[in-house]
Amino acid sequence: MRPVDTGPPFLRRLYAGFVALLAALLVGSLVPAAHAAAVPDGAPASPVAAKASWPGNTPNRTGGKDYFIDATGGRDTASGTSPNTAWRTLAKANATTFRPGDRILLKAGEQWQDEQLWPKGSGSAGRPITISAYGDPNAGRPYIATNGNVPNPFNADGTKNPATVGLTGSIVLRNQQYWDINNVELSNDDDFATNITQGTYVRDGIMVSINADLLKSGEDSIMDHFRISDVYVHHIDGPSYWQKIHYGGIDFQVFGNRSYKDYATGGYYFKNVRIENNTFENVELHAVQFAFNWFYDRSADSGQYDENGKWHEGWEQLWVRTRDLYSRDVYIGHNYAENIGQGAIQLANTKNMTVEYNEVNGYLKRYDAVSCGLYLWAGADSVMQFNEVYGGPNNEYDGTPWDLEYTNFNVTYQFNYSHDNAAGWMAYMGNSSNSVARYNLSVNDNGVLVKNMLSTNYSPTYFTNNTFVYDGADLDYVHDETFLSRVYFLNNIFHNTSKTTETPWYRRTGALRQAVFSNNDYYEASGTHSSQEPADPKGSRANPRFVGDPAEYVTGAGVRQIRKAAAHFALREDSPLVDAGRYNPHLGTKDFLGTHIYYGDAPDIGMAETKVGPKVGDPVDDDPIEEEVDNRVDLALGKPVTASSTHSGANGTLTADRLTDGDLTTRWAAADDAAYPITLDIDFGADTTFDEVYLDEYTDSGTNPRVQSFALQRWDPGAGQWVTFASRDTGIGHDLTVTGFGSVTTSRLRVALTGQIATEQYTPTMTEIAVYRSGG
Repeated sequence: MRPVDTGPPFLRRLYAGFVALLAALLVGSLVPAAHAAAVPDGAPASPVAAKASWPGNTPNRTGGKDYFIDATGGRDTASGTSPNTAWRTLAKANATTFRPGDRILLKAGEQWQDEQLWPKGSGSAGRPITISAYGDPNAGRPYIATNGNVPNPFNADGTKNPATVGLTGSIVLRNQQYWDINNVELSNDDDFATNITQGTYVRDGIMVSINADLLKSGEDSIMDHFRISDVYVHHIDGPSYWQKIHYGGIDFQVFGNRSYKDYATGGYYFKNVRIENNTFENVELHAVQFAFNWFYDRSADSGQYDENGKWHEGWEQLWVRTRDLYSRDVYIGHNYAENIGQGAIQLANTKNMTVEYNEVNGYLKRYDAVSCGLYLWAGADSVMQFNEVYGGPNNEYDGTPWDLEYTNFNVTYQFNYSHDNAAGWMAYMGNSSNSVARYNLSVNDNGVLVKNMLSTNYSPTYFTNNTFVYDGADLDYVHDETFLSRVYFLNNIFHNTSKTTETPWYRRTGALRQAVFSNNDYYEASGTHSSQEPADPKGSRANPRFVGDPAEYVTGAGVRQIRKAAAHFALREDSPLVDAGRYNPHLGTKDFLGTHIYYGDAPDIGMAETKVGPKVGDPVDDDPIEEEVDNRVDLALGKPVTASSTHSGANGTLTADRLTDGDLTTRWAAADDAAYPITLDIDFGADTTFDEVYLDEYTDSGTNPRVQSFALQRWDPGAGQWVTFASRDTGIGHDLTVTGFGSVTTSRLRVALTGQIATEQYTPTMTEIAVYRSGG
């Protein structure tokens, strides 16, 4: 497929710079609301006008003092309160405690080499302290080139040093609040030509931190109001590997060396934050990293049970939710990131966050491990929308543009456009509740469309009305592991452009056992459909009839024109996919193009709704897919099970009763030293007649099927022994239904695992044993 490039990125950034500068003129004097209304697609972030002035050339309307810094003509012995009496060095500002409403104004076109700006003090509500520019409107942004001259945040033993952690930025704020930063240029690299590949270097553009160990009793642990806009950050260098600390262009972090249990609840977070209209180039690790909490959570007692009885290790950070440590009320929008070392926009431990109209051009450029283009970890009640991500690597681990991450609650990805990402489309980790990905467009994300799944979920996940356009010859799989909890695929388009290779749906047998497919379209340009294609009685195999040629998809237009790119894949009015979908409340109320959901007899398939037929103002789901269940009676459900061996790990949750609880997300496991045969005995309590037995092994990214052979046995009370009535030596794997043994009546059933797959070293683990009678 040949993308249609509508313009070079540098022109878009130049235009965005003019737009953002005018917006910044108002930042020092007008305090914006916590969440501005979303900008209409195709419209600039603020009115376009020629650069009239820097914010520092306008009066201070917040009642504070202005302090001017001029790297060439200033004097630190001067008062600093006018351009003619400007200070010279940033050190002078660092030695000053500023008051609410004050402004620190750097002269446009000047440079501060080998310096760091860490002014002291905090603003107040309606009177933030501002860092900005003044001077010649035709000069460039004032430039702080720190060149790596920042302290090492680690102690000799590798632990974080409370005295220096968080002091690694060109601009630093620690335990401070009510700050606006705009119209500056930053770098923090001692050698632009050479990438750091080893060592313990940590460098940032802007580092804002809460250091819980340095807060005095009674001091505020909640840091309020930050506005960062029209900042150009480039060449932030550090080793491209994990050091158990984040660093990058704009970085918010919470530090504390003690256990999270040692800190009070309901504090230690940021709120009311806007990061917008910034540009990042050649940055390690992240362009934006927001709010990761580093309280210690790796001790033996750091884990906890949730309200459903599920066990969580400390690193899963459920404690951020249970102790109300989320940062909150955050807007991240209209930022451009290019050539980023790791994940470009990595967000964590935050609720009530809107992330929109961000563009990522190249991520994971120098880091071959787990991360993605734009994602939220351990967050809640947040939405990622109208973002564009491209240029991702062919990464063995995550590497996708998006990620439905661990310990997320009510997180939605909608109206996003990703293309040309070699690792695939969406990483999917599990351990989440109410995750939704809807009305997104993916083109040439030829890796794994839905990658991984490492844990069960609290509630089903919904992939609805997404459009996937890919080359089956380059695609690895639709899914590479095994869905461990219920996943619904509704109204999606799977459009394979390959004329030689059908869609490869999965790598592991049973990978889709927990996935329900309904009303999707499966188009194969070759005309040949894979035997792996999922069952979808209400689905379609038709050509979608897109408005545009899929081979000529749009790139280079930028997020301001993201709907223009998406409209290329809208449906023609005569498309067979019009009115061919099904309604579900998780569809939301609008499609990618802003069209109401829905028109006509039913929603359309794909990411755009056509206005064909009458508008359905208040849709009702009168055929809930969640109620389409197997109504057969499982005769083993809830019956007691005795295992000859049980693993003691996972806090005692691997017991044999999990095999008959009707829940495929739970499991039994044999002890590590168990010897074959391993027996699993179900006691029906009375004679029971059946002719079908269902068996299912547990698998995940590191667990393969392990059983090679088994036997099914009934208890013969007269003979006082077990009698085999069926056996197999071809393994169990997933969703094995054993029939053909006629009708068996017994009060007890034994599943005897008699042999192990030769290439497997670990003992078996299974999710379910079910027993049925035909017609019952």
